[in-house]
Amino acid sequence: MRKDFLTIISQIRDWLNWAPAPLASALVLVLTATIAVLASRVLVNLMLRIPGPRREFVRALAKGVRYPLRAMVVVIAVGSAAPAAGLSSSAFITIEQALLVAFILILGWTATVAVRISTNLYLNSFETTGEDNLLARKHVTQVRILRRASDIMVFVITISAALMTFDRVRQYGLSLFASAGAASLVVGLAARPLLTNLIAGVQIAMTQPIRIEDAVIVEGEWGWVEEITSTYVVVRIWDWRRMILPIAYFLEKPFQNWTHQSASLIGTVFFYLDYRAPVEAMREKLTEIVKDTPLWDGKVVNLQVSDVKADTIEIRMLMSARNAPQTWDLRCIVREQMLNYLRDTCPEALPQTRVLMPEGIGPFSRQTGAPGGETGPRPAAPFDAAARQSTPQASAEESSG
Repeated sequence: MRKDFLTIISQIRDWLNWAPAPLASALVLVLTATIAVLASRVLVNLMLRIPGPRREFVRALAKGVRYPLRAMVVVIAVGSAAPAAGLSSSAFITIEQALLVAFILILGWTATVAVRISTNLYLNSFETTGEDNLLARKHVTQVRILRRASDIMVFVITISAALMTFDRVRQYGLSLFASAGAASLVVGLAARPLLTNLIAGVQIAMTQPIRIEDAVIVEGEWGWVEEITSTYVVVRIWDWRRMILPIAYFLEKPFQNWTHQSASLIGTVFFYLDYRAPVEAMREKLTEIVKDTPLWDGKVVNLQVSDVKADTIEIRMLMSARNAPQTWDLRCIVREQMLNYLRDTCPEALPQTRVLMPEGIGPFSRQTGAPGGETGPRPAAPFDAAARQSTPQASAEESSG
């Protein structure tokens, strides 16, 4: 078949004898490239029409690699036609070298596109916007990190293979490899940050201390893991800021991951109230509040007196939700409605400061105008009739569960 192909190219070259030799050779190669482009289009159309259960994968692959496939067909066709195109020896060597480099680059391009299409089709089967999306986020994180690592690997191998086709570069590489002394040490030290992050990326893909859309606290900021690249991680802060951290940070420093095992969280609300606070009524009110909101996942609701202080008691309320944003909103709803309930139905439960005025102190400690013009001490009032001064205080604190 190759022999018949070269015979056809030679005949076309003979038909162009009327033109100068360089022009005739160029026309032969251009004509060959044009026919190769048309043939590649026909090939892609045939791939798009393939029936069967894997049709979706084949169609996506054909659409994704149609441009590198066309380039590869052109390179192969031109390279096959070059020996019969009547080129001079120097021109033939130059074109063959260029076609070889192009072929290697197109192979790397095709491999990168094929990996990207395959991973995209695989990830399409996972939904990360649902409530119970732990498994989906696990697969998305692994595939994306490994895909970026494979892209870097394919790029390095492709460029290295293309450069090794040149004799001078190959000789230099062999001599550098043979020396393997101070030069390799310098290169290793210079590439240390990049290699550290690349290795850390592979470790995170395998062990997964973080995943895409994990709720984390890093450097005192709360947010979600928005993107994990081969060298850095993007954390989307709650106020839409972005924190960029090297990927090695999550292997070398401690941080909080609120959704490592599950997206569900328990929220906590603290109230500091007077000793007369109706604990049982508040417990019933808390249950009523969480049942009236769709944010509650129906798992945890509890109210306890967690501490007793000199002037107040500490009330701790627990409630669970499906994810971190809903937990935050549920805590705010509980805090607001419970505060309204205490203010409207039992204001005496709000924290108060009591002051007992001892005998002989204060503006009403002595009586005047007694019979006979005498003045004398006024009897001290009993304890429950002592002057009281009530001061509302801040009554709610929050903490993460």
